[in-house]
Amino acid sequence: MDITFKGQTALVTGAGSGIGEAVAVALAKSGAKVAVQDISLDKAQTVVARIVAKGGEARALAGDVADATAVEAMVADTVAWGGGLHLLVNNAGIDGPSAPTGDYPLDGWAQVIGINLNGVFYGLRFGIPAMLKSGGGAIVNMASILGSVGFGGAPAYVAAKHAVVGLTKNAAMEYATQGIRVNAVGPAFIDTPLLAGFDKAARDWLISQHPAGRMGKAEEVAALTLFLLSDHASFITGSYHLVDGGYTAK
Repeated sequence: MDITFKGQTALVTGAGSGIGEAVAVALAKSGAKVAVQDISLDKAQTVVARIVAKGGEARALAGDVADATAVEAMVADTVAWGGGLHLLVNNAGIDGPSAPTGDYPLDGWAQVIGINLNGVFYGLRFGIPAMLKSGGGAIVNMASILGSVGFGGAPAYVAAKHAVVGLTKNAAMEYATQGIRVNAVGPAFIDTPLLAGFDKAARDWLISQHPAGRMGKAEEVAALTLFLLSDHASFITGSYHLVDGGYTAK
């Protein structure tokens, strides 16, 4: 299946590593100009250098997606650089503290909701008007398997990802006739730097939860994301698509 994004500009948040990096690299390989956003400018610049070395076009952006003003500036910068906004991947996220709901730290709750939910809303809030001015486009919000099931000790993460799925459906419904499609992707546990701090016992347990017998790869999530952004998915909007090695089939 040939997927091309020539002549289109994309913004990918949280693209300094992991899934976001894989999506940004794949978009550039498929012809898009890619604004690579991350909280760390150094990480974003490293990904940009990787893209440029392979002949792609990319620009590094730094900022906090939990800050509405920063997200507004990211979108404006992307439009000024790329001549519009056609593709948006709201990927930035953190895992947050691990504690049961009754003991969950309030500052941890605020941080997780700020990045994982508010950051997605801000991306939509400022990205959609820019996309409308560009003639339409496609958006993927990075949810999680935990957008449909629970996980002990992660109330903030689970709440945020469930809300991202709902926000995706709502935005898709609102803009379906205006040339903008909005979908969500729900990865299971993907072998990325986000899991780098897990010890072997924890990693082995996570692997055991996937009928496929392994964790996923960032490139596998990127492949589905690119399909949903492409014209091959022209009649798909408001949907939530899992990349979970059978995790939620149990």
